[in-house]
Amino acid sequence: MKVRVLGAGAGGGFPQWNCNCHNCSRLRRGEVKTRSRTQSSIAVSSDNENWVLFNASPDIRTQLEAFPAIHPRHGIRDSGIKAIILIDSQIDHTTGLLMLRESTRPLEIYCSEMVKQDLSTGFPVFKMLEHYCGVNHHATPLDGSAFTIPEIPDLKFHTHSLKSKAPPYSPHRHDPHEGDNIGVIVEQISSGKKLYYAPGLGEIEPHVSEAMRQVDCLLVDGTFWQEDEMGRAGICDKLARDMGHLPQSGPDGMIEVLKNVSRARKFLIHINNTNPILDEDSPERKALTAAGIDVAHDGLEIDL
Repeated sequence: MKVRVLGAGAGGGFPQWNCNCHNCSRLRRGEVKTRSRTQSSIAVSSDNENWVLFNASPDIRTQLEAFPAIHPRHGIRDSGIKAIILIDSQIDHTTGLLMLRESTRPLEIYCSEMVKQDLSTGFPVFKMLEHYCGVNHHATPLDGSAFTIPEIPDLKFHTHSLKSKAPPYSPHRHDPHEGDNIGVIVEQISSGKKLYYAPGLGEIEPHVSEAMRQVDCLLVDGTFWQEDEMGRAGICDKLARDMGHLPQSGPDGMIEVLKNVSRARKFLIHINNTNPILDEDSPERKALTAAGIDVAHDGLEIDL
């Protein structure tokens, strides 16, 4: 199984266009050892030709152009993208669908019923695409059940619901439902290798812990280092968990969680521009390295 990180940043990317925080300002001045990052998305394949796209960020055009394996190969109009799995309906994970409107066939989109509702009402991307290529929607299970995608028969996908919040535009923003956010285990049938992808984790539920223990590679929520990171940066008073993200540090943070996962390669993804781990020389980054945790970056390729 081949995994390509198309984008490793949180909403807004890094640097964020209007942000003058410690990280963004130093990156622009060339004063920090780091890499810029576009908004989070990955692609997965079993043959390096047919790909499943996970999320479609506003940066998708740049991400796809930087990835030759997914470029058109057959005919005038073509793409290596055979299906798209949406983790949630957040703007930074779905706006890129509009950039795919030139597709010569309907987009095969796998997402929960709640995500479908959001993308048909509060942010009606699906309705907009009806005037272009159209959408074939496939409902994803919320209980860990598996499904396959016809054009990628060697991969199996197990999806389960995660505790989180719907986007601010959602009609049920303050009324959480199962399926607002999902985690996915991607299993290669021929090899048995497994990846767990969950860029938004507000709580480590029992089925999340079980998923982490059974896979060979993790790509999980790396949004914030501290619970009050946004306040410390002088941006707002929202806490990490209030926004649906488990911080890395602290007695019950992601570092402590991942200490219990011994067999898997561990990567953080969906990293906010305020997070000190973006500085490769920072004490926080060194703490991650000591814990056996890597930080994903755009263009990272993982072979399982």
